[in-house]
Amino acid sequence: MGVNRPESGVFNDAVTALLGLSWRPELIVEEIPAPQRIAPHAVAIAADIELAQSELGNGRLVLLHDPAGNPAWDGTFRCVTFARAIVDAEIALDPLIAEVGWSWLTDALGQRDAGYTAPSGTVTAVSSKSFGSMEGDPDRSEVEIRASWTPTLTHGAAIVPHVLAWQDLLCMVAGLPLLPEGVVPLDPHRAGRRQR
Repeated sequence: MGVNRPESGVFNDAVTALLGLSWRPELIVEEIPAPQRIAPHAVAIAADIELAQSELGNGRLVLLHDPAGNPAWDGTFRCVTFARAIVDAEIALDPLIAEVGWSWLTDALGQRDAGYTAPSGTVTAVSSKSFGSMEGDPDRSEVEIRASWTPTLTHGAAIVPHVLAWQDLLCMVAGLPLLPEGVVPLDPHRAGRRQR
């Protein structure tokens, strides 16, 4: 798929762990081409968030690795994410939405015990109203989070809490409740599931 994967044991272990995860049924996740020039090693995934055949939002996660280290990262790995979701207009207009949006990321990382340093990012809320020949289009409000952080990894599989925190971030942005610890989501589309 054009992903950049020169030999690196820890990175390859992290890729295996990342791509082997089971996702919530509301997330449709696939590997996508990773950026080629930012780091010697990179892998990327994208997710669409859907519920009842309605798209709620989407996101991307890129894992970068430079064995020589990167002073801007304060480490050898870097997670870079983008998350966007449609929200109610009141949420987009809330003056505290930027702080709340940032707390969704830091809370998700904290709840998953995903150790990290050097976080950075932006939270943007926009509302759009259509006019003229587009006047019939519905008003639209979105929240967008762009962020990066340096995961503290001692081995490749230690990326899992960070990726699960990313999944939690997507769900929080889209307004989906988080699952309690240890609960495995059932796929609502699985054949033979009983309706109550």
